Amino acid sequence: MSSASKFWASGAWQVSEGREDEFETRWEAFLVWTREANEGFLFARLIRDLSSPGHYVSFASWSDAEAMKGWQEKPEFAEHFGGCRELCDDMQGGGFALARAVDA
Repeated sequence: MSSASKFWASGAWQVSEGREDEFETRWEAFLVWTREANEGFLFARLIRDLSSPGHYVSFASWSDAEAMKGWQEKPEFAEHFGGCRELCDDMQGGGFALARAVDA
């Protein structure tokens, strides 16, 4: 990761028990679509909590806030996001700007 990545979409997902594999598959499809259909997308990661297997955190890096906002306004975003969200008991998300970075 580079400190050049300054804008982020992030989510904390609590996936319903037994739906983890399906969630991971849908999330990956969502972000493959994101990569292919949206200018300004840099990369995304989905990390899973080692102590609570249904808890995930996702983050996607964007070149600028406008590109991130445009992604969220596309009709396909709602379809893909909704497909992931429906497998969850809870989901909290938002858009973020880099405040500090420590690189290797």
